[in-house]
Amino acid sequence: MLLDPRIIIVDPKMKVYAFVGPSGTGKSYRAQMVASEKGVNFIIDDGLLIKDNQVVAGNSAKKAPTKIETVKKALFSRPEEQFEIKKTLRKLKADNILILGTSDGMVQKIQENLGLPKICETVYINDVATEEEMQTARRIRQTEGKHVIPVPTFEIRKDFSGYLLDPLQVFKSKGKNSKPYISEKSIIRPTFSYLGNFKISDTVFRQIIEYLATKTPAIHQTNKVRIDNYPEGMCIYLEVVIVYGFNILQALHDFKSKCKREIERLTTMNVESIDIVAKGLYMPEQK
Repeated sequence: MLLDPRIIIVDPKMKVYAFVGPSGTGKSYRAQMVASEKGVNFIIDDGLLIKDNQVVAGNSAKKAPTKIETVKKALFSRPEEQFEIKKTLRKLKADNILILGTSDGMVQKIQENLGLPKICETVYINDVATEEEMQTARRIRQTEGKHVIPVPTFEIRKDFSGYLLDPLQVFKSKGKNSKPYISEKSIIRPTFSYLGNFKISDTVFRQIIEYLATKTPAIHQTNKVRIDNYPEGMCIYLEVVIVYGFNILQALHDFKSKCKREIERLTTMNVESIDIVAKGLYMPEQK
C-alpha cells in the first residue's frame, strides 16, 4: 500500500530558503556555508534530507542508474519519498530548510511536492562564488565526473558502497574576529558519470586478501575466499592457516581488521562483515 504524503502537514511557519545554480557549479560544495549564514539546520540536496552534517532521510539521486531517474529522485516525485521526508521533518520539528536546485522551477517543484511553505528567499550560486570558481567546478565535473555531497564520508560510505568516494574538509575564515567556517564533505563519482560505469571483480578482493596474508607473520596462507555482494556492501568468508606459536584469536582479529581497512581504502566498497575460520596450523621447521 502506498503511503499518502497528504496526511502529514509540515509546520506552516517553516522558513524555506532556496540555493540555485546550474549543475556542476559548486552548490553542494557551498551548501553548508549558505545554510550556516542563514541559520538553517536542514538541507534538501539531490534526494537527501540532511540535518547538521547527518543524513536523516531520503536516498541520494546520485545513486540512480540513469539521468531520468536522477531527476525524479531529486524532485521527490514518488509519494513514498515525499512521505518519508515530510514525516522526518515533522518528527524533528524542523522550522527552517534550504533547498538546492538547478533552477527556480526545480526548487519550487520540490517545495510543492513536499508540501512546504513558499520560498522566502533565494540565494544564487553567483552570489557566493566567482565565475572562475564556477568554471573550475564545471571542469572537474565534466573531466573527472566528481560530485559533492555535503556530509562527512562516514555518514554515507555504507549507502555508496562501490562508488569512488573521498573525504573533503573545508576551512574558511572571513576575518580576524569572525567565527571560522569548518565542514566536512564527501566526493563521489556516480554510476551515470560521463566517464562511464565501472566494476571491480571478486578476483581483485581475493588478491588483496591473499597479498595481505603474505605480509602477516601470523597467517601462513589462505585456503578459501568467498565474496558475497549486497547493495549495502560485501560479506566475506575466508579460511586461513595460522602459524603455530601465535595467539589464534588475536591473529584472526588483527587480520580481519587489516582486510576490512585495506579493502575499503583501495576499492571504496563497504565491507559489511568478514567471517574468518582457522582451518589449520602451520608448524615451522625448527632449525
